[in-house]
Amino acid sequence: MGNPSVLALAFDLDGTLVDSAPDIGHALNQALHESGLRGFALDRVRAWIGDGPDPLIARALAALGQAEADPALRTALRAAFDRATLAAPLAHGTVFEGIDALLQQLQPNWPMAVITNKPTALARAVLDAAGLLPRLAAVYGADVAAMRKPAPAMLQQAAQQLGVAPQQLLMVGDSAADMGAAAAAGAPAVWAGWGYGLLHALPKAPRWRIDRPDELLPILGA
Repeated sequence: MGNPSVLALAFDLDGTLVDSAPDIGHALNQALHESGLRGFALDRVRAWIGDGPDPLIARALAALGQAEADPALRTALRAAFDRATLAAPLAHGTVFEGIDALLQQLQPNWPMAVITNKPTALARAVLDAAGLLPRLAAVYGADVAAMRKPAPAMLQQAAQQLGVAPQQLLMVGDSAADMGAAAAAGAPAVWAGWGYGLLHALPKAPRWRIDRPDELLPILGA
C-alpha cells in the first residue's frame, strides 16, 4: 500500500504537529520574569521558534540588549524554561486540526518518529499532553547542540531505528531547519504550510508543499 519510495515518516513537533507557540511563549516569559526581566508578546516569540530553547533564550536576551549576558543567567533561564514547560506542556496551545486523524490513519502502515530541536524530555511531555505519543515509534530531541536541525544526525538515527534508508524517510516540517536536515540526510521532505515558517525564506523550494494535514495522504498513496 502507498508510495513505495516512502516507508516511514518523521514529523517536526512545534509548528507541525502542535501549535505550541503559546506554551513556548508562556515558558519563556515565566523564565524571564523569574530573573527580573520583561517578557515578550506571542507574535514576537513565534518568530523565534524552531531552533530549541537555548537559541530562543539567546534571541530574547539579544532583544533585551543583553546579548552578552552572563552564562549563569542563561543557565538560570534555561532551567526555569524547562520547569515551566514540564509543569504545563500544552496548557495554552493545541494539536493542529487534522493531525490526530492523520496519525491515526498512517500508524498501521508507516512507522513514525518526531524529530525536533526541542530537548527529548520536553518533547515527550508535549506529545504526551497532546495525546500523540502512543502513535509514534520514536522521539528524537536535540539534547546537545550538534544534534540540532539542520544537522542530519537525528534523521539518520531515526532511519536506522525504523529500519529504513534515509531516502525512504519522509520529513514533514515547517522550517528551513527541517528542510535543511532532510537535504543533508538525503531524505525527501514536505513543507507544512500551516506552521510558523516562511516558505519564501527557503533557499530552495521543497518538492512538496501541503496546506492541510490530510494533503499528505495523496503523496503517500494512502
